[in-house]
Amino acid sequence: MAKAKLRVASDRLNTPTDLDPNDVAKISEGLTVLLSDLFALYIKTKNFHWHVSGPNFRDYHLLLDEQSQQIFAIIDAVGERARKIGGTTLRSLGQAEQLKRVPDNNADYVSPLEMLKELRDDNKALTANMRELHGVTDDAKDVSTTSLLEEWIDQSEERTWFLYEATREATDSGH
Repeated sequence: MAKAKLRVASDRLNTPTDLDPNDVAKISEGLTVLLSDLFALYIKTKNFHWHVSGPNFRDYHLLLDEQSQQIFAIIDAVGERARKIGGTTLRSLGQAEQLKRVPDNNADYVSPLEMLKELRDDNKALTANMRELHGVTDDAKDVSTTSLLEEWIDQSEERTWFLYEATREATDSGH
């Protein structure tokens, strides 16, 4: 009986689409992993925003706040995209913890430069993961998800660029 209820609930969540059901499953799974990564990156960025210190405090604090807002702004769109095509998505923080690829940083203290470098690398990895999902959505002819991914990839590349430049300034000393 539990399986029957699950099937009925699943049928109720099965938004009609012209996409192949196998593609819907692959895309919604990819979007769910992406959503998990975004939640993890959002929390990590806010963690560093709250705990940054030192001579560049104001600049780094504002940069990380801006970046966390940008990440947060796409979270809902990712989850809703999975639903629009008839898939399901993230249901809990526990599920997000199992799926995320962004490593946590629970250290009591992280230097500002190390914070920026870590987030730079996390955003660079996020970009690569979105490019991989872009290939799946492009092959499935899911032009809407593909288009959204292109915008999100651009945003992630910009975050990586800003973080890279901020870390260069601290290490290049103008030469």
